[in-house]
Amino acid sequence: MMLGSDVSSLTTTAASAAACGLSIVVPVYNEAAGLARLHQRLTELARTLRARYGLACEVVYVDDGSKDDTLKIARGLTPDTLDVQVVSLSRNFGKEAALMAGLDHARRGAVLFMDGDGQHPPDLVEKLVAHWIEDGYDVVYTAKANRDNESALRRVAVHGFYALINWGARQKIPQDAGDFRLLSPRAVAALRQLPERNRFFKGLASWIGFKQIRVDYEPAPRAHGVTTFSAGRLIGLSIEGLTSFSVAPLRFASLFGVLLAAAAFLFGLSILWEVWTTGKQVPGYPSLVIGLMTIGGVQLIMIGIVGEYIGKILSELKARPIYFVAEHSEKRADDEAIERTGERTAAE
Repeated sequence: MMLGSDVSSLTTTAASAAACGLSIVVPVYNEAAGLARLHQRLTELARTLRARYGLACEVVYVDDGSKDDTLKIARGLTPDTLDVQVVSLSRNFGKEAALMAGLDHARRGAVLFMDGDGQHPPDLVEKLVAHWIEDGYDVVYTAKANRDNESALRRVAVHGFYALINWGARQKIPQDAGDFRLLSPRAVAALRQLPERNRFFKGLASWIGFKQIRVDYEPAPRAHGVTTFSAGRLIGLSIEGLTSFSVAPLRFASLFGVLLAAAAFLFGLSILWEVWTTGKQVPGYPSLVIGLMTIGGVQLIMIGIVGEYIGKILSELKARPIYFVAEHSEKRADDEAIERTGERTAAE
């Protein structure tokens, strides 16, 4: 029985990359104000990639339960040069589910993931594609060049998150790496074979391995609106990522328990030494109460950590679908060209 997967047949070269094509997956949530402008920029990008590499492109917009006119605008986008798919989820399932929905519906070989808020510059995509086609990289991921515009507290929190999730891990997750990345056909095939439902895309894209390269960039200002990721939601996503991809919290809990037990043992020895050398009983009520409160608090924390993992196990056992698609439409660029040609012929 083969417990691995052979994806070597999907290796691409500069000559075969054009035949694979590129799918651009864009999860959108309440992006009505800037979606048309983003699509225009992606259309210009598709023309450039077709002229330079002969690369056929499509864009897959995944509407993650938007409450504005995002879906209505997406339905009306023109398939000029690149095919357009619109996948509307039945409700807001979250970004990880939207990324998976886009991956499932992508028809081309390579897949590029980017946000719909305009902060991921389409102009940078040409560089990512060049690393794939010309340099032979399977995963081309982007990362923020710096965090100078963020508060010191947030920078410390981000550093601590990556330090914890990478603690003891064989495959490290690059710090500051985002979801804006390109995967080659064999990397896409590998990612599709990972069966878990509690997904942490950044971690999975690193875990699959292959030849990877980092590209630093400066995120553009948001084209409109404000981010929906509050501090509380970011903390929640961090906990989800840690417990979905890493056992570091469990290891930390075990190590902390060992240290606490060692401290209690040494404290007990010190009490015995004092009684034996001086004959005096140490007043025990304050130290007893503090010790019980400390141990009780630590135990509750450990139970909470274990509970997070039990919740993940329960979710996997239920095996519920990650998302439901309420509406799916597709427009082909060649069909649009034929339709325009027919209209001109009829007019003549």
